[in-house]
Amino acid sequence: MYDDIPEARRQTVPQTASSPARGNPALLIGSCIGLLVIAVGAAFAIGFFKPEPSQSKVENGPNTSPTGGTDTPSTPDTTLGHFSYKVAPENELQAITADNRIRLRSAAARAYKQMSSAAAADGVKLQALSGFRTVDDQDYLFFKVKEERAQGAQQRAKVSAPPGRSEHHTGYAMDIGDATQTDAHVNVAFEETRAFDWLQKNAPRYSFELSFPKGNSQGVSYEPWHWRYVGDKDSLETFYNARNLKS
Repeated sequence: MYDDIPEARRQTVPQTASSPARGNPALLIGSCIGLLVIAVGAAFAIGFFKPEPSQSKVENGPNTSPTGGTDTPSTPDTTLGHFSYKVAPENELQAITADNRIRLRSAAARAYKQMSSAAAADGVKLQALSGFRTVDDQDYLFFKVKEERAQGAQQRAKVSAPPGRSEHHTGYAMDIGDATQTDAHVNVAFEETRAFDWLQKNAPRYSFELSFPKGNSQGVSYEPWHWRYVGDKDSLETFYNARNLKS
C-alpha cells in the first residue's frame, strides 16, 4: 500500500506520545499477537492446500529412479534366442546310465533316477538320451552339423543352441526318450508315446519341466523330449535369472 502513495507524499510519519503503538502497550502486544496468528494461519493454509503432483507425470512418465534419474530398459543376453549359461563343474556331475556316458548334476541325477523308477513301476520305460555337454560338444553340434546340412545360423538355432548357450551345459537339462519306441527319439513324434504322456502328468513331481513347449517365447522349435531340472535354488536361478532383464 505504501508504494501506491505518490512520491511527493511519501513522508515518514513520526511517532508521537499520542500514537497508539507508543502510547498503549496493551494494543502493541495485541497487534503483535494478531500478526503472529495471521502468519501461522497463512502458513497452514499454504501447506494444507499444496497441490498434489500431476498424476500423469507419476504414472505415465518415463521410468524414473528414486534418485531422479531415468532407468534405461535393457534386454536379456541372448544369441539367436538362446540364453547364456555357465558350464557345470566336472566334480558336480554324476552318471545316470550304466556306461557312465550320460551325466547330470548330482541333484538332477538323483531326481531323474527316482522319476525313472516311478515310471517303470507304472509300466513306462524312460530312456536317457543326452545330458551334460561340454562347449566343444555343442560347438560341433551347432557349427559342423549346420555346415553338413547346409543350414543358416538362424535355421540351425531353432533346433540347436550355439556353444555357450545350451541348457545342456548346466548339467540340469537332458533329452528323454521312450525305450520301447526308439524311432521317436529326439523327434516330435515322441509326444505320441506313453513316456511323454507319463512325463506330462508326473515330471513336475520330480521338479522336471519341458524346456521348449509349443510357441515358446525363445522361438526354439518344439522339443517334447527336452526336459530340465528346477528342483533347487541353483537350478531354478540358472534358468529363470537368465530370462530376467539385467539392470
